[in-house]
Amino acid sequence: MTLIIDSFFNVKIMQAAFPLLLQGLGMTIVLCFVVIPVGLAGGLIVALLGTQGSNWVRWPLVAYVDFFRAFPPLVLLIFIYFGIPFTGWDIAPFTAVVLGFLLNTSSYYGEIFRAGIESVVRGQFEAARSTGLSAAQTMAYVVVPQAVRNVVPDLISNTLEVAKLTSIASVVALPELLFAARSAQSITYNASPIVLAALFYLVLLWPVVRVLSRLEHRMLARH
Repeated sequence: MTLIIDSFFNVKIMQAAFPLLLQGLGMTIVLCFVVIPVGLAGGLIVALLGTQGSNWVRWPLVAYVDFFRAFPPLVLLIFIYFGIPFTGWDIAPFTAVVLGFLLNTSSYYGEIFRAGIESVVRGQFEAARSTGLSAAQTMAYVVVPQAVRNVVPDLISNTLEVAKLTSIASVVALPELLFAARSAQSITYNASPIVLAALFYLVLLWPVVRVLSRLEHRMLARH
């Protein structure tokens, strides 16, 4: 029992590693505040083009969504960071992570938004157009707000997964939370910094899990 405590719950090592992990947590939060809005915006564009565009636009988007949903995000990030420099363009770790997350998350968010748009009954389109709204105004003011409301739990759930997935940024040496924890572990030869990082993730994401659970219960109650 003492060996387990010393190896995974060493308070002294956690205290020493805390400032480093706190810096990593700051980078993780910054990363979330960048990649999540970028992914949401990209996903909405994909959904709008996929539902309203012509077949010439729709089919390439289907291929785009299927490809990046099937492509492992870790492999994608490694390919971007270590592969693109062979073209002569040195890409910064943060830029590589944002680009990788844009490609990956926009495909997932795009499918969620598409489902939301298709859940809005056709009569809403026709009623809005009959009032004189253009097609773009109908989508912006009538359809998209209803679509988003219909898929809020799915959006929050996917956003939660995106927040957890930011830990893969450590493979390109971006100093986020997991990278900081692994750095502390390599110095102390102890797993306690990894456990502390896990606790940070838990404190950061558990409130989101509870909000998601309450939203799901509310939506089930309405039906």
